[in-house]
Amino acid sequence: MRLHPARSYVELKLRIQTWWWLTAGLFLALSFNRGVALVMMTLVSFLAFKEFISLISTRPIDNAVLILAYLAIPVQYLWVHIAWYGMFIIFIPVYVFLLLPLRMVIAGETRGFLRAVGTLHWGLMTTVFSISHMAYLLVLPAHAGAHGEVRGEMLVFFLLVLTQINDVAQFLWGKMLGRHKVAPKVSPNKTLEGLLGGVATTTLLAWLLGSWFTPMSPLYSALAGVLISLFGFTGDVVISAVKRDIGVKDSGSLLPGHGGVLDRLDSLTYTAPLFFHYLYYLYY
Repeated sequence: MRLHPARSYVELKLRIQTWWWLTAGLFLALSFNRGVALVMMTLVSFLAFKEFISLISTRPIDNAVLILAYLAIPVQYLWVHIAWYGMFIIFIPVYVFLLLPLRMVIAGETRGFLRAVGTLHWGLMTTVFSISHMAYLLVLPAHAGAHGEVRGEMLVFFLLVLTQINDVAQFLWGKMLGRHKVAPKVSPNKTLEGLLGGVATTTLLAWLLGSWFTPMSPLYSALAGVLISLFGFTGDVVISAVKRDIGVKDSGSLLPGHGGVLDRLDSLTYTAPLFFHYLYYLYY
Protein backbone atom coordinates (compact mmCIF):
# COMPACT_ATOMS: atom_id res chain seq x y z
CA MET A 1 0.00 0.00 0.00
CA ARG A 2 2.96 2.30 0.64
CA LEU A 3 4.52 1.43 -2.72
CA HIS A 4 1.30 2.11 -4.66
CA PRO A 5 -0.95 4.39 -2.55
CA ALA A 6 -3.14 5.32 -5.53
CA ARG A 7 -4.40 1.75 -6.01
CA SER A 8 -7.61 0.49 -4.45
CA TYR A 9 -7.11 -2.01 -1.62
CA VAL A 10 -10.74 -2.53 -0.64
CA GLU A 11 -10.76 -6.11 -1.96
CA LEU A 12 -7.49 -6.90 -0.18
CA LYS A 13 -8.82 -5.61 3.15
CA LEU A 14 -12.02 -7.65 2.77
CA ARG A 15 -9.96 -10.72 1.93
CA ILE A 16 -7.82 -10.30 5.04
CA GLN A 17 -10.85 -9.89 7.29
CA THR A 18 -12.42 -13.01 5.84
CA TRP A 19 -9.13 -14.86 6.25
CA TRP A 20 -9.30 -14.28 10.01
CA TRP A 21 -12.76 -15.86 10.12
CA LEU A 22 -11.61 -18.81 8.02
CA THR A 23 -8.56 -19.26 10.24
CA ALA A 24 -10.71 -19.24 13.36
CA GLY A 25 -13.03 -21.83 11.82
CA LEU A 26 -10.05 -24.01 10.90
CA PHE A 27 -8.67 -24.02 14.43
CA LEU A 28 -12.07 -24.66 15.97
CA ALA A 29 -12.67 -27.61 13.63
CA LEU A 30 -9.27 -29.17 14.32
CA SER A 31 -9.42 -28.52 18.07
CA PHE A 32 -12.47 -30.74 18.61
CA ASN A 33 -12.59 -34.45 17.89
CA ARG A 34 -12.23 -35.76 14.36
CA GLY A 35 -15.96 -36.37 14.04
CA VAL A 36 -16.64 -32.62 14.30
CA ALA A 37 -13.96 -31.86 11.71
CA LEU A 38 -15.38 -34.48 9.33
CA VAL A 39 -18.89 -33.07 9.70
CA MET A 40 -17.58 -29.59 8.94
CA MET A 41 -15.76 -30.84 5.83
CA THR A 42 -18.91 -32.65 4.72
CA LEU A 43 -20.81 -29.37 5.08
CA VAL A 44 -18.13 -27.53 3.07
CA SER A 45 -18.43 -30.05 0.23
CA PHE A 46 -22.23 -29.76 0.37
CA LEU A 47 -22.10 -25.96 0.13
CA ALA A 48 -19.56 -26.07 -2.69
CA PHE A 49 -21.58 -28.60 -4.70
CA LYS A 50 -24.79 -26.64 -4.08
CA GLU A 51 -23.02 -23.50 -5.29
CA PHE A 52 -21.80 -25.34 -8.39
CA ILE A 53 -25.32 -26.59 -9.16
CA SER A 54 -26.68 -23.05 -8.78
CA LEU A 55 -24.31 -21.87 -11.53
CA ILE A 56 -25.19 -24.46 -14.17
CA SER A 57 -28.50 -24.95 -15.91
CA THR A 58 -30.13 -28.25 -14.95
CA ARG A 59 -33.06 -30.01 -16.58
CA PRO A 60 -36.27 -30.28 -14.49
CA ILE A 61 -36.35 -34.00 -15.24
CA ASP A 62 -33.01 -34.44 -13.46
CA ASN A 63 -34.31 -33.55 -9.98
CA ALA A 64 -34.21 -37.20 -8.92
CA VAL A 65 -30.64 -37.45 -10.20
CA LEU A 66 -29.70 -34.37 -8.18
CA ILE A 67 -31.04 -36.04 -5.03
CA LEU A 68 -28.77 -39.03 -5.70
CA ALA A 69 -25.84 -36.68 -6.25
CA TYR A 70 -26.48 -34.92 -2.94
CA LEU A 71 -26.83 -38.27 -1.14
CA ALA A 72 -23.42 -39.26 -2.48
CA ILE A 73 -21.82 -36.53 -0.34
CA PRO A 74 -22.48 -38.00 3.15
CA VAL A 75 -21.80 -41.50 1.80
CA GLN A 76 -18.38 -40.44 0.52
CA TYR A 77 -17.51 -38.97 3.92
CA LEU A 78 -18.84 -42.09 5.63
CA TRP A 79 -16.11 -44.08 3.87
CA VAL A 80 -13.64 -41.53 5.21
CA HIS A 81 -15.03 -41.85 8.74
CA ILE A 82 -14.62 -45.63 8.79
CA ALA A 83 -11.28 -45.35 6.94
CA TRP A 84 -12.34 -47.71 4.13
CA TYR A 85 -9.75 -46.56 1.61
CA GLY A 86 -10.79 -48.98 -1.14
CA MET A 87 -14.39 -47.72 -1.27
CA PHE A 88 -13.38 -44.11 -0.65
CA ILE A 89 -11.15 -44.05 -3.72
CA ILE A 90 -13.65 -45.61 -6.17
CA PHE A 91 -17.12 -44.65 -4.90
CA ILE A 92 -17.58 -41.40 -6.86
CA PRO A 93 -15.21 -42.05 -9.81
CA VAL A 94 -16.73 -45.51 -10.48
CA TYR A 95 -20.05 -46.23 -8.78
CA VAL A 96 -21.58 -42.76 -8.85
CA PHE A 97 -20.20 -42.30 -12.36
CA LEU A 98 -22.19 -45.38 -13.43
CA LEU A 99 -25.29 -44.71 -11.32
CA LEU A 100 -26.10 -41.14 -12.40
CA PRO A 101 -26.50 -41.87 -16.15
CA LEU A 102 -28.51 -45.00 -15.31
CA ARG A 103 -31.00 -42.89 -13.36
CA MET A 104 -31.13 -40.38 -16.24
CA VAL A 105 -31.84 -43.17 -18.72
CA ILE A 106 -34.73 -44.34 -16.56
CA ALA A 107 -36.16 -40.80 -16.76
CA GLY A 108 -36.21 -41.24 -20.56
CA GLU A 109 -35.04 -37.79 -21.72
CA THR A 110 -32.09 -37.82 -24.16
CA ARG A 111 -31.92 -34.13 -25.07
CA GLY A 112 -29.00 -32.59 -23.15
CA PHE A 113 -28.15 -36.00 -21.65
CA LEU A 114 -24.37 -35.86 -22.09
CA ARG A 115 -24.04 -32.30 -20.85
CA ALA A 116 -26.23 -32.98 -17.81
CA VAL A 117 -24.46 -36.14 -16.68
CA GLY A 118 -21.02 -34.70 -17.44
CA THR A 119 -21.49 -31.49 -15.46
CA LEU A 120 -23.03 -33.28 -12.47
CA HIS A 121 -20.23 -35.81 -12.25
CA TRP A 122 -17.56 -33.16 -12.78
CA GLY A 123 -19.10 -31.13 -9.96
CA LEU A 124 -19.03 -34.13 -7.62
CA MET A 125 -15.44 -34.93 -8.55
CA THR A 126 -14.18 -31.44 -7.77
CA THR A 127 -16.30 -30.36 -4.80
CA VAL A 128 -16.71 -33.73 -3.09
CA PHE A 129 -14.19 -36.35 -4.23
CA SER A 130 -11.20 -34.01 -4.41
CA ILE A 131 -11.99 -32.20 -1.14
CA SER A 132 -12.66 -35.48 0.69
CA HIS A 133 -8.95 -36.30 0.30
CA MET A 134 -8.28 -33.55 2.81
CA ALA A 135 -10.72 -35.26 5.19
CA TYR A 136 -8.99 -38.62 4.70
CA LEU A 137 -5.76 -37.08 6.00
CA LEU A 138 -7.51 -36.90 9.38
CA VAL A 139 -7.97 -40.66 9.62
CA LEU A 140 -4.50 -41.69 8.49
CA PRO A 141 -2.59 -43.58 11.22
CA ALA A 142 -0.24 -41.57 13.42
CA HIS A 143 3.29 -41.57 12.02
CA ALA A 144 6.65 -40.85 13.60
CA GLY A 145 8.10 -37.47 12.65
CA ALA A 146 11.32 -35.61 13.26
CA HIS A 147 9.80 -33.77 16.25
CA GLY A 148 7.40 -36.38 17.59
CA GLU A 149 4.22 -38.12 16.54
CA VAL A 150 2.43 -36.73 13.49
CA ARG A 151 -1.38 -36.93 13.57
CA GLY A 152 -3.96 -36.33 10.86
CA GLU A 153 -4.91 -32.90 12.16
CA MET A 154 -1.33 -31.76 11.63
CA LEU A 155 -1.38 -32.98 8.03
CA VAL A 156 -4.63 -31.10 7.34
CA PHE A 157 -3.17 -27.98 8.93
CA PHE A 158 -0.05 -28.25 6.76
CA LEU A 159 -2.06 -28.70 3.56
CA LEU A 160 -4.52 -25.89 4.28
CA VAL A 161 -1.90 -23.39 5.42
CA LEU A 162 0.33 -23.99 2.41
CA THR A 163 -2.54 -23.96 -0.08
CA GLN A 164 -4.04 -20.76 1.25
CA ILE A 165 -0.71 -19.00 1.83
CA ASN A 166 0.16 -19.89 -1.76
CA ASP A 167 -3.04 -18.17 -2.92
CA VAL A 168 -2.24 -15.11 -0.82
CA ALA A 169 1.41 -15.01 -1.91
CA GLN A 170 0.50 -15.26 -5.59
CA PHE A 171 -2.09 -12.52 -5.13
CA LEU A 172 0.33 -10.18 -3.32
CA TRP A 173 3.36 -10.84 -5.55
CA GLY A 174 1.14 -10.34 -8.57
CA LYS A 175 -0.21 -7.06 -7.18
CA MET A 176 3.29 -5.75 -6.40
CA LEU A 177 5.37 -7.01 -9.32
CA GLY A 178 2.96 -8.51 -11.84
CA ARG A 179 3.69 -7.59 -15.45
CA HIS A 180 3.43 -10.71 -17.62
CA LYS A 181 0.04 -12.42 -17.91
CA VAL A 182 0.00 -16.22 -17.65
CA ALA A 183 -3.52 -16.96 -18.90
CA PRO A 184 -5.07 -13.63 -19.91
CA LYS A 185 -8.20 -15.15 -21.46
CA VAL A 186 -8.91 -17.32 -18.42
CA SER A 187 -7.72 -15.25 -15.46
CA PRO A 188 -6.38 -11.80 -16.42
CA ASN A 189 -5.04 -11.08 -12.92
CA LYS A 190 -2.73 -14.11 -12.88
CA THR A 191 0.85 -13.15 -13.69
CA LEU A 192 4.13 -15.02 -14.10
CA GLU A 193 5.65 -12.92 -11.31
CA GLY A 194 2.79 -13.85 -8.98
CA LEU A 195 3.15 -17.54 -9.85
CA LEU A 196 6.93 -17.59 -9.30
CA GLY A 197 6.63 -15.57 -6.09
CA GLY A 198 3.98 -17.98 -4.82
CA VAL A 199 6.15 -21.01 -5.68
CA ALA A 200 9.16 -19.54 -3.88
CA THR A 201 7.15 -18.50 -0.80
CA THR A 202 5.24 -21.78 -0.51
CA THR A 203 8.33 -23.95 -1.07
CA LEU A 204 10.24 -22.08 1.61
CA LEU A 205 7.35 -22.34 4.06
CA ALA A 206 6.94 -26.06 3.33
CA TRP A 207 10.64 -26.61 3.94
CA LEU A 208 10.39 -24.82 7.29
CA LEU A 209 7.16 -26.48 8.50
CA GLY A 210 7.40 -29.95 6.97
CA SER A 211 9.43 -31.63 9.70
CA TRP A 212 7.13 -30.20 12.41
CA PHE A 213 3.75 -31.10 10.92
CA THR A 214 4.44 -34.07 8.63
CA PRO A 215 6.67 -37.17 8.58
CA MET A 216 8.47 -35.77 5.53
CA SER A 217 12.16 -34.88 5.32
CA PRO A 218 13.09 -31.28 4.42
CA LEU A 219 13.68 -32.31 0.80
CA TYR A 220 10.32 -34.05 0.45
CA SER A 221 8.67 -31.15 2.26
CA ALA A 222 10.14 -28.67 -0.23
CA LEU A 223 8.96 -30.86 -3.12
CA ALA A 224 5.49 -30.91 -1.53
CA GLY A 225 5.63 -27.11 -1.46
CA VAL A 226 6.41 -27.00 -5.18
CA LEU A 227 3.59 -29.47 -5.86
CA ILE A 228 1.08 -27.49 -3.81
CA SER A 229 2.05 -24.13 -5.29
CA LEU A 230 2.00 -25.23 -8.93
CA PHE A 231 -1.19 -27.24 -8.72
CA GLY A 232 -2.86 -24.70 -6.45
CA PHE A 233 -2.38 -22.26 -9.30
CA THR A 234 -3.72 -24.88 -11.73
CA GLY A 235 -6.85 -25.47 -9.66
CA ASP A 236 -7.44 -21.72 -9.49
CA VAL A 237 -7.27 -21.18 -13.25
CA VAL A 238 -9.30 -24.32 -14.03
CA ILE A 239 -12.19 -23.13 -11.85
CA SER A 240 -11.78 -19.68 -13.40
CA ALA A 241 -12.21 -21.28 -16.83
CA VAL A 242 -15.40 -22.97 -15.63
CA LYS A 243 -16.78 -19.68 -14.32
CA ARG A 244 -15.93 -17.89 -17.56
CA ASP A 245 -17.67 -20.59 -19.55
CA ILE A 246 -20.74 -20.15 -17.36
CA GLY A 247 -20.44 -16.36 -17.50
CA VAL A 248 -19.89 -15.39 -13.85
CA LYS A 249 -17.00 -13.71 -12.05
CA ASP A 250 -17.57 -15.22 -8.61
CA SER A 251 -19.36 -18.45 -7.73
CA GLY A 252 -21.21 -16.69 -4.89
CA SER A 253 -21.03 -13.92 -2.29
CA LEU A 254 -20.84 -15.89 0.95
CA LEU A 255 -17.22 -14.92 1.67
CA PRO A 256 -16.57 -11.13 1.41
CA GLY A 257 -13.49 -10.39 -0.70
CA HIS A 258 -13.31 -14.00 -1.89
CA GLY A 259 -16.67 -14.67 -3.54
CA GLY A 260 -18.31 -18.00 -2.86
CA VAL A 261 -17.20 -21.26 -1.25
CA LEU A 262 -16.08 -22.64 -4.60
CA ASP A 263 -13.89 -19.57 -5.14
CA ARG A 264 -12.05 -20.38 -1.93
CA LEU A 265 -11.79 -24.12 -2.62
CA ASP A 266 -10.57 -23.82 -6.21
CA SER A 267 -6.92 -24.46 -5.34
CA LEU A 268 -7.78 -27.28 -2.92
CA THR A 269 -9.59 -29.20 -5.66
CA TYR A 270 -6.12 -29.95 -7.04
CA THR A 271 -3.81 -29.71 -4.02
CA ALA A 272 -5.84 -31.95 -1.68
CA PRO A 273 -5.79 -35.15 -3.80
CA LEU A 274 -2.26 -34.58 -5.12
CA PHE A 275 -0.76 -33.90 -1.69
CA PHE A 276 -2.68 -36.85 -0.21
CA HIS A 277 -1.38 -39.33 -2.77
CA TYR A 278 2.14 -37.88 -2.62
CA LEU A 279 2.18 -38.38 1.15
CA TYR A 280 0.33 -41.71 1.03
CA TYR A 281 2.78 -43.14 -1.51
CA LEU A 282 5.84 -42.06 0.48
CA TYR A 283 4.78 -42.91 4.05
CA TYR A 284 1.63 -45.02 4.17
